[in-house]
Amino acid sequence: MRLSVFDIFKIGIGPSSSHTVGPMKAARRFAEALERGGAFERVARVAVELYGSLGHTGKGHGTDVAVLLGLEGELPDRTDVDAVPARLARIGAAGELLLLGRRPIAFRVADQIVFHRRKSLPLHSNGMRFVATDGAGATLLERVYYSVGGGFVVDESDPEKASAAARPVPYPFKTGAELLERCKTNGLSLSTLVLENEKALSSEAEVRAGVLALVEAMRACVRRGCEREGILPGGLKVKRRAASLHRRLRADASSDDPLNAMDWVNLWALAVNEENAAGGRVVTAPTNGAAGIVPAVLHYYARWVPGADDDGAVRFLLAAAAIGMLYKMNASISGAEVGCQGEVGVACSMAAGALAEVMGGDQRGAPRAARRRLAPRLAPQGDRDDASNRRRHVDEVQGDRARRPRRQRRRAPRTRARAPRSPARSEPTRAARSARGATRPRAIPLTKARPCARS
Repeated sequence: MRLSVFDIFKIGIGPSSSHTVGPMKAARRFAEALERGGAFERVARVAVELYGSLGHTGKGHGTDVAVLLGLEGELPDRTDVDAVPARLARIGAAGELLLLGRRPIAFRVADQIVFHRRKSLPLHSNGMRFVATDGAGATLLERVYYSVGGGFVVDESDPEKASAAARPVPYPFKTGAELLERCKTNGLSLSTLVLENEKALSSEAEVRAGVLALVEAMRACVRRGCEREGILPGGLKVKRRAASLHRRLRADASSDDPLNAMDWVNLWALAVNEENAAGGRVVTAPTNGAAGIVPAVLHYYARWVPGADDDGAVRFLLAAAAIGMLYKMNASISGAEVGCQGEVGVACSMAAGALAEVMGGDQRGAPRAARRRLAPRLAPQGDRDDASNRRRHVDEVQGDRARRPRRQRRRAPRTRARAPRSPARSEPTRAARSARGATRPRAIPLTKARPCARS
């Protein structure tokens, strides 16, 4: 698997990269397959079945909305998020959608998008089946896709294919050890190595322009999140808080609190998370669920690190992408597989490594920072049974030698609670125990104890 920085960071819409971005891309891919196969003009009906996590939580994540937009030819990075409600109202009222924006076909959402809450497909928990039929009910095309996290979509026939980048790159790597060795041998930083690999796929000007577009999308998302108020979608009626927090921090701009910077970082992350929850435009970093962490730390770099500029922002995302590639190739960034703590841990790792890179860290500084930020997220309190496996999982991603087990702190043996005395015990037995106890020296109460006199 060969990955690009634009595989790790993708502009999309909320609230989920695996439940929204991935299904939209899969639906469009299916419609394009119909057109390539010559069956586009004969399509009368399209049915969609969602399995596993998509079937169980897809309704709350807007998976059905994403499928409708994808069948109409939309892409996550080009969708006008403000126009989505009107388009959904049109599809519902007319009972039809425009396949790839051109061919009208009948479509009743309640009947033709099926959520299988207790069924799964074999390769991944986020499975989708698309079936197109003609007017007589004959199947024209049937495809199964999997949304494997971070907006990646794979076909059932080729589950390992996740990127279109096919040309060889000058510095390939798969593990952290290989990445460090490439950097050391060639005297390159993480960001420069990734840039050289990207130049094998596009020109340097195109790569920089693409990364700066990601930076601007992150900044725009933070701005929107800090300006908009109201109630977030969903039944919980959660109030947006970023706008009021932003006003409060601006009013307290003269504060000399050393933790003031952390308040701003928390605000920026919260602003992105609220935009994502509202279905706004975000950047997968590396997923929508963890999309607030990398932009928040990038904003910290721009505001508090002396000499910060756009070139540093480009290097920040290139270094973060290098770390994200390690997790994608060796482990997973999918919340359905590693849980929320897994994808958040990956995002923290990416942000820490990138910040170390732009602040002048050496070749080992960024991977070391990345590793330190991941481990606490993957071994939380109450999940100690999997802690050793997850620590070994970190070692596999980083490519380090086997970790020597830590010395365990000795603990005092637990004393069992003494069972209550049975009333059936005989008096002689109690008397005998009392007699034995009478021969033992009596302990001095603490209130009467005095310090020993020194000679």
